[in-house]
Amino acid sequence: MREPSFDHLLKKVESKYELVVAAAKRARHLTESCTVGDNLYSQKPVTVALAEIAEGKLIIERPQQLSKIK
Repeated sequence: MREPSFDHLLKKVESKYELVVAAAKRARHLTESCTVGDNLYSQKPVTVALAEIAEGKLIIERPQQLSKIK
C-alpha cells in the first residue's frame, strides 16, 4: 500500500494537529482491537490510520465552538 501524501491528508482535516491526534487515536484503537490472526501485522497501525483518513473512511468529530464571553 502506498502512503498518502501529507498535502492530500491536510485537505481532509482542519490542521496538522488534528491529523496527528486523529491518526494516533485510530492507531491506538487498531492496536487494542487486533488479534493474532488479523492482517494488521503486515502494516503499521499509523499507516493504516492515515490511509483511512485519506480515503475518507474515518470521520473526525469536532467539539462545538464555544461562543465568546463579552
